[in-house]
Amino acid sequence: MKTYRYLNIKDWAEEDRPREKLSLKGKSALSEAELIAIIIGSGTPSLNAVDVAKGILSSIENDLNRLAKLSVNDLKKFKGIGEAKAIGIVAAMELGRRRKEAEVSKKPKITCSNDVYKLMGQELMDLSHEEFWCVLLSKSNIVIKKQLVSSGGVSGTVADPRIIFKAALEELASGIILVHNHPSGNLKPSQQDIRLTQKMKEAGKTLDVSLLDHLIFTDNGYFSFTDENLL
Repeated sequence: MKTYRYLNIKDWAEEDRPREKLSLKGKSALSEAELIAIIIGSGTPSLNAVDVAKGILSSIENDLNRLAKLSVNDLKKFKGIGEAKAIGIVAAMELGRRRKEAEVSKKPKITCSNDVYKLMGQELMDLSHEEFWCVLLSKSNIVIKKQLVSSGGVSGTVADPRIIFKAALEELASGIILVHNHPSGNLKPSQQDIRLTQKMKEAGKTLDVSLLDHLIFTDNGYFSFTDENLL
């Protein structure tokens, strides 16, 4: 029977080592496992850094969106990943998220529900708990501000209309769009969601601040009250 000797990355040909490969061939030449290996730096006595990275990716079916959802404690469960390495991975994923946020215009114009979905992806993508936000708009539907209204647990959060309209009046907004996420991925609005939407619509008429839409956000799509003729 053949015996196989564990190869440390230092034993690899220079052009195959992740750091040297990036320097010689550019970042696009590296696999996801090799990029993660550069972040974590080293492996274990029996696994090199690339093997450790492959183990993490294999557990999430090589889905980087799922990797972004892993917490420091989640990552520490993998062999070869201590707190410092876990923090490095989380920090790298957060930088990627912020880069996407920076690419979006600071004050975009909302023309449809999909614009809102893209806008709020910066805040709500990959969350494991519910958050409720409102988007404040000018008369020409330019985004004035995104306002976090409340943050709750896995199953729900509370939205206070007084907080929402106070923010709208302070910013002289002409319209608002409500957005909250369902971490479960369920796009169907609850009865509470429907009642709140109607309550906000009526309150907005009194204050001359139009409720333009209410989106239920999930990582894989959204539900728009306006698109579904429920507003």
